[in-house]
Amino acid sequence: MYRMMGAMLLSLAVALLIGPKLIARLKKLHFGQTIYELGPAHQKKQGTPVMGGLMMAAGILAASLAFHPARWKGGWDYVLPLLAVSFLSMGIGLTDDYIKAVKKRHEGLKPLQKIAGQVIVAAAFSAYCYFHPLIGSRVLVPFLNTEWELGFWYLPLMTLTVIFIVNSSNLQDGLDGLLGTVSAISFSGWALICALLIALTGSESAEISGVNTIGVFALSVVGACVGFLRFNRYPARVFMGDTGSMLLGGAAVAVAMLLRRPLLLILLFFTPIMSSVSVILQRYYFKLTHGKRIFLMSPIHHHFEKKGYSETQIVSMYAGVTLVLTLIGVLSVCVR
Repeated sequence: MYRMMGAMLLSLAVALLIGPKLIARLKKLHFGQTIYELGPAHQKKQGTPVMGGLMMAAGILAASLAFHPARWKGGWDYVLPLLAVSFLSMGIGLTDDYIKAVKKRHEGLKPLQKIAGQVIVAAAFSAYCYFHPLIGSRVLVPFLNTEWELGFWYLPLMTLTVIFIVNSSNLQDGLDGLLGTVSAISFSGWALICALLIALTGSESAEISGVNTIGVFALSVVGACVGFLRFNRYPARVFMGDTGSMLLGGAAVAVAMLLRRPLLLILLFFTPIMSSVSVILQRYYFKLTHGKRIFLMSPIHHHFEKKGYSETQIVSMYAGVTLVLTLIGVLSVCVR
């Protein structure tokens, strides 16, 4: 537990320390956000630096390695896939941000390029989990104290899950402080789940199974998000961009799958998932009805903006929903 708290504090400190320098550097390089007329009236945010997710990445990397549990399990050690999925997903987002901010091509990476990169990362990670001696093809079903054997279907289903969660996280990042706040709460929940598992199974067993490592990583993400929110809360001085949103999406799905609890993402990552669901519903309803819409705008947080809610009100609402659902998800671990 001390390692987890140390990781959170170090990650927070790193994000706070490098934040001002990173923002100044991004401004100097003119790596600014371009606002297009398709979205709500955010024209005042024109030119706000993007790629702020790099400060979160620095904090997560430093804390995860510095406070890694003493026992090292070689290629099966959880810190490797946690960082790999998070940072490879971030790399796709960073490339997208670079093309948008520097090359001034607002579409960024072509859809085929982006999805190809995500498929490679997702498939490789799913295979890692499938062949891992402590994970395999079974997932835990919350509250039922049972396991669901997926067999070979684990590979395609989890590959799709990784892609879906990473893109859901990306869609959620549309308002100042929104994704950072939701993620800080969600990863606090994952850390609590790790702490409960350690208490229920014993620290020695938890270290062998990698729960300690996941807990350290989860709280390093919390610290990084809190540090980033110092600069990203309304009115934002910097945006995380696809760099940060895909980093957080990759981190969330990696934690869930390594704990064999991907179904808990429905609770702990509910609002990003609903962002994707709202976009899917809007698109298909628009086609089926030849121009009608369910929402004033999607993702759904923009619908609330159109309804007159302020950015801070929407962030508070999303935070409240995430907190309640996260606590429910944490309680599922107690059902034995």
